[in-house]
Amino acid sequence: MENINRKGVDVMLVLDVSKSMLARDSKPNRLEKAKQLLTRLVDKLENDRLGLVVFAGRAYMQMPLTTDHGAARMYIQDASPDIVPTQGTVIAEALKMANTSFNSKERKYKSIVLISDGEDHDPEALNVAKGLAGNGVMINTVGIGSVEGSPIVDPSTNELKKDEKGETVISKLNEAELQQLADVSNGRYIHLDNIDDVLITLTQQLESIEKRSLNDSEFIDYKSYFQWFLGIALFLLMLEFFIPSGRRNGQAACP
Repeated sequence: MENINRKGVDVMLVLDVSKSMLARDSKPNRLEKAKQLLTRLVDKLENDRLGLVVFAGRAYMQMPLTTDHGAARMYIQDASPDIVPTQGTVIAEALKMANTSFNSKERKYKSIVLISDGEDHDPEALNVAKGLAGNGVMINTVGIGSVEGSPIVDPSTNELKKDEKGETVISKLNEAELQQLADVSNGRYIHLDNIDDVLITLTQQLESIEKRSLNDSEFIDYKSYFQWFLGIALFLLMLEFFIPSGRRNGQAACP
């Protein structure tokens, strides 16, 4: 183990995994495209600590702040509507959950990247965003989907989702709310169309945040001991050739 010093910021990734994110107005669907963006963003933020919150009708901390970017990629890939049984879009709760990972004594070095279609209007979210901004948190929002909307395909039945009246549900991007959340926290709203363009804008925005020194311990020097176990295994295999077959079967050899 060796201590590694780096300069970075704390970034909480907040991902909407509600069923509306299965709409296919972004290919292959909103959620999969969002996960592609986050996976590539993780690679760009190599010096930063990252965490992950997923939400639908409730918010869940999937990963607190860490420099283990491999774990971040794994959690992002596993994100789906199945891990949050309650449906909805509780952005306010997700923002509060993300904020619990930050150092409350610091008023800088921290940002939230929220990716959602913002479909269900959450009236509390704007007040929460204002409170976080007062504590130095920059909220950058990424909207995914189209304002015209798209039907939602239920993956379990491969059929279009219907409402109580039997009519096809159309999920629409709520850009206004996501724009407001970014504006009140000195962040940036970006519509996810081209992943490369969004990556450039997001990384530039995060680069504008003052960085601090982050101390971490990493394995940088390894010693391998597998050869000892391999040698013992080979010795036992060779020894077996010199044991009479009767004894190998648990029987005494015939005289």
